[in-house]
Amino acid sequence: MNSPIIQLLVLAGVAVFLILRLRGVLGTRDGFEKPPSSGNLPKGKGRPDFEVIEGGPDHDIIDHVPEGSPAADALARMKRIEPSFGVGDFLGGARGAYEMILMGFEHGNLAEIKPFLGAEVYESFADVVEARETQGLKIEADFIGVREMVLQDATLNDETGLAELTVRYVGELTSVVRDSSGQIVEGSAKQTKKQKDIWTYARTMGSDDPNWQLVATGE
Repeated sequence: MNSPIIQLLVLAGVAVFLILRLRGVLGTRDGFEKPPSSGNLPKGKGRPDFEVIEGGPDHDIIDHVPEGSPAADALARMKRIEPSFGVGDFLGGARGAYEMILMGFEHGNLAEIKPFLGAEVYESFADVVEARETQGLKIEADFIGVREMVLQDATLNDETGLAELTVRYVGELTSVVRDSSGQIVEGSAKQTKKQKDIWTYARTMGSDDPNWQLVATGE
């Protein structure tokens, strides 16, 4: 096999790896939902681990919120509108989205995360980033990991189909704030800090757009 063909195959392999890696981390194309592990699953059926026997509990729901709670009821209604929706799949994507959005904000790369932000959240992020730039401050941050993640609430507007899922995070990262001269004014590159956030994601169930957006933040 000649050299040009070998180079073409190598480049093709690298491209496929990068695409799969991007989808796995960002969850952009599937709205925080992974495709079923087998294409042979009947439409509307859950994965085998979460298959619901008629009249039995849906562990994809009650493993994350109390059985019989308003949140559980909202999640069940979401599934009736969109049978392919999985709570566990959503949370898996929300874990990756937390790192992506948090680091995009810390580094001031809002253009990369704008598609995943509601208008109000984007504006508040942009105001903070602009203020940092005006003051000549630069943040150096490294994400270590998500230590805790809990689905705190779920609601569904039956009239509009708008679903909101609230997730409580505890993450760890290192963060250093430097002034225009490069001097550290806050933080330490050697010490980790806990980052606690409560984020709410929203999406219209049954819509053609599979992506969830961050619409509210808190602590």
